[in-house]
Amino acid sequence: MRAVDIIRKKRDREKLSRKEIEFFIKGYVEGVIPDYQTAALLMAIFLNGMDNEEAYVLTETMMHSGTVFDFSDIEGVKVDKHSTGGVGDKISLPLAPLVASYGIVVPMISGRALGHTGGTLDKLESIPGYRTNLSPEEFRKALKTVGVAIIGQTEDIVPADRKMYALRDVTATVESIPLISASIMSKKLAEGIDGLVLDVKTGTGAFMRNYDDAKLLAETMVSIGKSFGKKVYALLTDMNQPLGVAIGNANEVKESVEVLLGKGPQDVVNLTVELGAYMLMIGKVAESIDEGRTLMKKAIENGKGYDKWCEMVKNQGGNPDAILRDNFVLTDFVEELRAEESGYLDIVETYKIGVAASVLGAGRATKEDKIDHKVGLYMLKKHGEKVDKGDVIFKVHGNDRDRMKEAVRILRESFRVREEKPSELKLVYEVID
Repeated sequence: MRAVDIIRKKRDREKLSRKEIEFFIKGYVEGVIPDYQTAALLMAIFLNGMDNEEAYVLTETMMHSGTVFDFSDIEGVKVDKHSTGGVGDKISLPLAPLVASYGIVVPMISGRALGHTGGTLDKLESIPGYRTNLSPEEFRKALKTVGVAIIGQTEDIVPADRKMYALRDVTATVESIPLISASIMSKKLAEGIDGLVLDVKTGTGAFMRNYDDAKLLAETMVSIGKSFGKKVYALLTDMNQPLGVAIGNANEVKESVEVLLGKGPQDVVNLTVELGAYMLMIGKVAESIDEGRTLMKKAIENGKGYDKWCEMVKNQGGNPDAILRDNFVLTDFVEELRAEESGYLDIVETYKIGVAASVLGAGRATKEDKIDHKVGLYMLKKHGEKVDKGDVIFKVHGNDRDRMKEAVRILRESFRVREEKPSELKLVYEVID
């Protein structure tokens, strides 16, 4: 078998066999097949796609390129959640401990910020002492004793994806539904889960802007998950405006804690409750979505979600009390961006809000960039809200005047104030199961 023949076959829109996919992925991980040939195959897949069977085999092969966890010895149903990424998307932080407070085991392996979207690991690392780099043994112990852990991808988990994603990023082959599906599902299935809830975002701040593309991605991932015998739900959710008020790292952690304490922004609370309800259904704690919603709200009201959060943070070396202090989000400078006229707020480009936060230092343009955990934005008005001239739309918190000036310039292009009220946005558009 030769790599060039497999490339040619996919170039000519033919279906790849299991043996061909396994040969190519194994060869690439072992360094036998070079980057340039792998880049050629990735582009052929990007242009010509894969059917569900090919996507399944690709996912399975990538998953078995490294360690696959087996947590069958740990009591409880194992359920995770994955978001395709967005601006102000801190849902994993309150969601994981709330679900775990009901005895469901939540093994969550998360990612970092890149481009305009935030990263769960970067947010958590704003907590003094919090460790995201647990060893497989520490990860297992955390799940057994606490029932929840949020960590980063280790060297042993899906090395095929780690190598291929870096290559996709520099060869303009990221936006491919079979490649995205295999990348996400291989990592999630390697966690040893019984079920998964997917938050697939669509809109101007989403990776998949087009609704039909987002829906196809959701359907593909659900199909792959079911082929592995897992229970999977995918929720198509809105990313035409940021989630919540805070956009950054430390400020999003603080907002997440406010959610757990019953004081968070309504959209963050509602989406956390909705995603958690489906996780409780998979975990057989709730018999219906309505019951799941009720239980999620109860875990906020009685403080069990917050207690589990503190337990998780302490177990991973962090200090949960530090989040409640004013200096947790303190920056050198604050600037206000005000409405120049009266009317209704129309968020036209959520992507630019994410870029503005990244420019401040809350995100990365390259993987080598360092994060400034304290900088960030506060969006004080929501899409469709009535504003008067002089009202503060954004508060910009930064530690560098030049970066703040550039962030404000970008933010001015992200919204407009219009006479007519814009159409209302739904938080959840559709559920695919």
